[in-house]
Amino acid sequence: MAYSKLETPDLEMATPIQTPMGMALASSSSSFLSLPRTPPHLLLPSKRPPRLSVTSLASPDLDPSLPSNVHTFWQWVRQEGMVSYKTHVKPAIFPEGLGLATTKNLSKNEVVLEVPKRFWINPDAVADSEIGNVCSGLKPWISVALFLIRENLKGDSRWRRYLDILPQETDSTVFWSEEELAEIQGTQLLSTTLNVKEYVKSEFLKVEEEILLRHKDLFPSRITLDDFFWAFGILRSRAFSRLRGQNLVLIPFADLVNHSANVTTEEHAWEVKGPAGLFSWDVLFSLRSPLSVKAGDQVFIQYDLKKSNADLALDYGFIEQKSDRNAYTLTLEIPESDLFFDDKLDIAETNGLNQTAYFDIILERPFPPAMLPFLRLLALGGTDAFLLESLFRNSVWGHLEMPVSRANEELICQVVRNACEAALSGYHTTIEEDEKLKEENLDSRLRIAVGIREGEKRVLQQIIQIFKDRELELDQLEYYQERRLKDLGLCGEQGEIIFWETK
Repeated sequence: MAYSKLETPDLEMATPIQTPMGMALASSSSSFLSLPRTPPHLLLPSKRPPRLSVTSLASPDLDPSLPSNVHTFWQWVRQEGMVSYKTHVKPAIFPEGLGLATTKNLSKNEVVLEVPKRFWINPDAVADSEIGNVCSGLKPWISVALFLIRENLKGDSRWRRYLDILPQETDSTVFWSEEELAEIQGTQLLSTTLNVKEYVKSEFLKVEEEILLRHKDLFPSRITLDDFFWAFGILRSRAFSRLRGQNLVLIPFADLVNHSANVTTEEHAWEVKGPAGLFSWDVLFSLRSPLSVKAGDQVFIQYDLKKSNADLALDYGFIEQKSDRNAYTLTLEIPESDLFFDDKLDIAETNGLNQTAYFDIILERPFPPAMLPFLRLLALGGTDAFLLESLFRNSVWGHLEMPVSRANEELICQVVRNACEAALSGYHTTIEEDEKLKEENLDSRLRIAVGIREGEKRVLQQIIQIFKDRELELDQLEYYQERRLKDLGLCGEQGEIIFWETK
């Protein structure tokens, strides 16, 4: 179902596998969220023409085959005023699950629904609730999670109809069984998933001790770790985060919109001011279709263009077939045992990096610009160490953007290749085996697992091949000393040293 990037505060999601020269292969970090709504319609007597007709506010009935909780939700949406003359969608079932079907032809960027701010579920809603005071010092996502859980346990919750259509779990890897997680053995996604699960568990134990057990009057029903994971999964998969001043917000009705790889823009959510009833105005969440859509078809948005398949699997429980969704994170670290640790760290920090740097390698894309300079910095030593002297401090990064010496370049090639080959050995299947499996009728989670491990292996193979090819070119590369001699006019175009005789 939908949405934007969730950023989990204070969560280190990279688990490096230490390798020579302070290099590591690790999983990349993930993230957290935001949302809005519309006005009510009025059924007027039909015996005589009313002076003001608002029958156009009534939306078409739903497909009778839809589950009863969806019908009840739709009735609530209409009664609460989230259906207006700008509402051009209704709930429907698609291959992706519950989504939004258009009720007319839509043009690109046309408004499909609006949700008034009074229906948004965000930290402000928590602050205004009965648990606002006790949740005031918590991380925003935790306070909203507790609010969701508490409302879900209440039979008379204002959001009851909305809560009843939320899934108990998604195909996100945080909900996978041990047997299912075994299918992503060796992947960075596995280590990331385990880190996230441990993080959520530790946050739950803290909030249980500090809030739940101390305020049983506010939380009379027992809240379990499973409840906490449910709320975490809902926020991770459904929250919007691109509204002005909103970093974490659920928006009923709007969050039924599904993702499509065919949508190449993230411009779909807007915060506007407008009518939120017959006689009231409010801030509205305005959802617009990024594509033209025919009546009856599904409206889609793009959840996040920058997320890898591993991120998509962790957050939403699906992956894409596009090659540039396959990524692997190379983690490089300046070891404290390095003789030149302080100098290297100073150079890294001067150029916007830290002791540990993470580089996302994307299939069929160039390396991140800072990766090779950082690698050469890590490998600097021996006769190349003169570049670390303070004399070069302002220019050393420019020198590192090009090969420093044959020994330096050869070392980084060998270390990167060895690290990637070691990572490849951790998978329990080959790419060929994964390709064959993809031809079978797999369940959704196994299909995700096969796609993730195949994609990671292809990226690793790409990295290995690039550095293999680099090794074959070592004798043809131009290194620092040659460039310096040329700058001084002491080296010819063919690399020969030029001497002058004095008379």
